[in-house]
Amino acid sequence: MNDRKIAFLFPGQGSQSVGMGQSLAQVYPAANDIFRQADEILGFPLSQLAWEGPEDCLNDTINTQPALFTHSIAVLQVIRSLNLDLLPSFLAGHSMGELSALVAAGAVSFSDGLHLVRIRGELMKRAGNLTPGGMAAIMGLDIPQIEQLCREASTPSEIVQVANDNCPGQVVISGSNTALDRVQPLLEQAGARRVIRLAVSIAAHSPYMSPSQIDFNQAIAATLIRNPLIPIISNVSASPMLVADEIKNDLQNQLTHRVRWTESIQYLISQGISEFFEIGNGSVLSGLIKRIDRAAVAMTLGSPTDFQLIG
Repeated sequence: MNDRKIAFLFPGQGSQSVGMGQSLAQVYPAANDIFRQADEILGFPLSQLAWEGPEDCLNDTINTQPALFTHSIAVLQVIRSLNLDLLPSFLAGHSMGELSALVAAGAVSFSDGLHLVRIRGELMKRAGNLTPGGMAAIMGLDIPQIEQLCREASTPSEIVQVANDNCPGQVVISGSNTALDRVQPLLEQAGARRVIRLAVSIAAHSPYMSPSQIDFNQAIAATLIRNPLIPIISNVSASPMLVADEIKNDLQNQLTHRVRWTESIQYLISQGISEFFEIGNGSVLSGLIKRIDRAAVAMTLGSPTDFQLIG
């Protein structure tokens, strides 16, 4: 009897790279078919953009998000086509990666998920144009300290708040550029090892995404969402979503609320998960897991080499 208890994790923005998914599609017809479907659904050659670039075009959020999503679903199809003994007890996705998890759970179709991801990227880009903001990574301070300093640096019209709780010692904040400017020296004085302003012009997972969230909610309402076949850990609550209404509620708050990644992984470990598989491009999430729990086993599945290693 197989007593392995595993979770599939799906990466979000920041994990992209030119060439992503190309070798997978060359080796496995199941992966190539997913990229071909994506090209047809979107009406432009997403596969060419993911495989050949140019990098600045792939890094545009309206392209980054569907490319990462498509790569993750292509990996899933390879797992299924090879009949691998990988049956996850839970799924989780970091920010945009949660939409990949919805497809893996059977809650959303690939086509509908791809449309949602594309719309999400378009709305986030629009938000950056209409209400420019920024984000910064903080190394070496805990959440309560950062939250307090963000409150001190915020005003009713200029807000900064925690956006991503990635792992102990690595937190991302998000908000207006003026509030970010005010909070940076406070963080450094409090002992932050590093405060790194990120090369983005949007304040993701903050109130500045509210207009985009409203429009995204319309797209969610028009999408068929089923009860998941596998529990999905919510970014917003760090707890399992078991029915469609819970998924809708999560998605209707996701753009404006923080990603509780540390809590999500800690919950999975508390449920007996012993192996984590990062499904898609890169190894960002695997690195975070090691910082959350050194004893956790984390592996990547995104290339033919990865599949050979677990074969």
